[in-house]
Amino acid sequence: MPKSKKPFSITGRRLEEAALKATRQLSRTGRSPRHDTVRNRGKILEAVGEMLTSEPGAVSMPLIAKRAGLSVATVYRYFASAEDAIGAYVFSTILELRNYSHDCPLTGTALFEAVVAERVRLVPTYGAATVQVRSRQGFLARLDDQDELITAVRDIWERPIRGVLRHFAIPDAHFDHALFLYNMMFDPREILDLIRSGLTEADTALRLTRAYYGALNGWADADKA
Repeated sequence: MPKSKKPFSITGRRLEEAALKATRQLSRTGRSPRHDTVRNRGKILEAVGEMLTSEPGAVSMPLIAKRAGLSVATVYRYFASAEDAIGAYVFSTILELRNYSHDCPLTGTALFEAVVAERVRLVPTYGAATVQVRSRQGFLARLDDQDELITAVRDIWERPIRGVLRHFAIPDAHFDHALFLYNMMFDPREILDLIRSGLTEADTALRLTRAYYGALNGWADADKA
């Protein structure tokens, strides 16, 4: 009996490597791309995001091309595989929040709360797609290994979280723990669940932020036990 073809998987090491490849390619870009290049790449990434949301098990280069309104050959000029395209999409979602965090003029807890609000606002758009992508390795292990995706996440939250630590007089030595707690509590799956349960985006952001402050202070208070 012939072996059945395995369904396309969007988890695991191959996808992570694809996202890292997208990170490196974007960071090496030294000149502005042509307009048609930007347009076509945008169409491809939009198609990938839509497919990850509606039919994650069916992502393939021909279907990406069909949804993007491009030829398969054109899609292959931008990405070598579906995994590469998904990795680029994941990184594009990180990049949008990173730009917001870097450009925000606020400081202290106000900065953290503004970036949280933007994070929650973006989740209904990107969350259903990005929750399909998970790593088997724990967050702190990836942070310690200087995983490039986690480094990008750290780049978003470094200034906001350090402002929170200063506000609550929590030693900077707890930064990695604070980032770990953020990653655990602001998971897009849980944010989507809260919004779908009937909470507004504003209420979701407020409740998660208050819970985060409590968890962070509780973590730091354990030093005194």
